[in-house]
Amino acid sequence: MTKTELTKFRNTLETKQRELIHFVSNREGIAIEKSPDALDEVQHAAERELAIRNLDRESNLLRNVRGALRRIGDGSFGTCMHCEEEISPKRLAAVPWTAYCIQCQELADQNKANGEEQFDDLLVTAA
Repeated sequence: MTKTELTKFRNTLETKQRELIHFVSNREGIAIEKSPDALDEVQHAAERELAIRNLDRESNLLRNVRGALRRIGDGSFGTCMHCEEEISPKRLAAVPWTAYCIQCQELADQNKANGEEQFDDLLVTAA
């Protein structure tokens, strides 16, 4: 991968990181609100659950973006963390924070759906 391509990916990832940090730091949606009306309580609980899921999803994405920035720094960006093959440029262009090639990602998704072990241990150490 050329230095220009790496710079482009770094800029994209840094921009995404700033967006995610702003989103993750806003936690107003998870505040517990009390209401005298039972239906309002249920509505607030549903909204809070949705806000928590969004926060969790964005936090995981932030972890992946930070991991990708570290991989750029250590020279391993663009290499699958599972099989150590090169990740296709098209995949990196679509999902620059990916840690896996498409085949390993499909395997990880399949294992997750089956409740089996995942590759997440690699991501935790990378992030």
